[in-house]
Amino acid sequence: MAAVNFTLLSLLIFCILSLQLNPCLCLIAQTVMLPIKAQAISSGSIPKPPNKLSFHHNVSLTVSLTVGSPPQNVTMVLDTGSELSWLHCKRTPTTPTTFDPTRSKSYSPVPCTSPICRTRTRDFTLPVSCDSKGLCHAILSYADASSVEGSLAADTFRVDGSDLPRMVFGCMDAGSSTNPDEDSKTTGLIGMNRGSLSFVTQMGFRKFSYCISGRDSTGVLLFGETTFPWLRPLNYTPLVQISTPLPYFDRVAYTVELEGIKVSNKVLPLPKSVFVPDHTGAGQTMVDSGTQFTFLLGPVYTALKNEFVQQTKGVLRVYEDPNFVFQGAMDLCFRVGLTRPSLPPLPTVSLMFRGAEMSVSAERLMYRVPGMVRGSDSVYCFTFGNSDLLGIEAYVIGHHHQQNVWMEFDLANLRVGLAEVRCDLASQRLGVAGA
Repeated sequence: MAAVNFTLLSLLIFCILSLQLNPCLCLIAQTVMLPIKAQAISSGSIPKPPNKLSFHHNVSLTVSLTVGSPPQNVTMVLDTGSELSWLHCKRTPTTPTTFDPTRSKSYSPVPCTSPICRTRTRDFTLPVSCDSKGLCHAILSYADASSVEGSLAADTFRVDGSDLPRMVFGCMDAGSSTNPDEDSKTTGLIGMNRGSLSFVTQMGFRKFSYCISGRDSTGVLLFGETTFPWLRPLNYTPLVQISTPLPYFDRVAYTVELEGIKVSNKVLPLPKSVFVPDHTGAGQTMVDSGTQFTFLLGPVYTALKNEFVQQTKGVLRVYEDPNFVFQGAMDLCFRVGLTRPSLPPLPTVSLMFRGAEMSVSAERLMYRVPGMVRGSDSVYCFTFGNSDLLGIEAYVIGHHHQQNVWMEFDLANLRVGLAEVRCDLASQRLGVAGA
């Protein structure tokens, strides 16, 4: 979660793959998937079968897996904008959303003398330190003013029937939140950026993908190769690489080159320079599954907002309330009749990346504000927001606009692949539908 929306509003998920219930099926699944994985052998590595997890989404995407020996069930927010994974830890937990390290024989705290404790990561907003027991203590803070703190540790994570021993994570026993009731629905966060402590880096996979359904709020997360006959060819956009450390540039984020935005077929009349990070690194474009909506820097957001209003005149009625800003950054909202069965036809908004486009249309352009009614109308807000109102100096592509798009993160070739697909059908084909 590089920028926003750390409230954990997702439903609990249960990975329904039969592999987790019957270890004997694991060999069958690996044999089936090996031919696909064998087409993407990285240099000097042994091919691994893809691992699959199902997830639900609401404000956050979550996956369910087990941690420890004996295994304890955990539900974690899937976040490509963070590095360090962490769990809510508590001795003798009173809720199912906490992890008890004292029950795990494979749990191992990280001492502050360990080189891991000195690993540099942007996730640590304060330098790590030694606690009273000589353990590596860390504090993580997020843009919505929530924070967690605790000790670094290692334990065995199990993903799709495969044990991953000595995975480093944060065992967090304290923190503050802007929404504690919703945070209690998940056990923690799974960091998936390109940093050395991220989950995908520690797993050793050089590629992962996910696909989010816009129909039933489920999806699939897959570690490994994604060369399936039913998946159309992906369009790739390269990751931006900056070797010099800059104060406002996250070098382990999935940063892509945003070159323009168009509404219907009209490209916004903006200079390309507005999409390029400045000399401090501010202004990068990050693909972030830990953020729900998409946020644009002020000048670009204003241009998009004005053009969308212009193209929907007579189709949508603007909600005129200067004091209402949804989630603190979305000030373009509309009144839609309660009796209307669906939204009217809307112009498509396309994000133009180098080498690829992401088209946002229909329901993905509008979000109904829960419980908000004005007269005989519901209130819907435009699903693009203003980064300036959040106090962040970046473009953030949230998971709401990634629905029904196969998203491939290719760490080996430093690129992100996109292809439009029915994600509910993709989940069925991969055997994780109906979770």
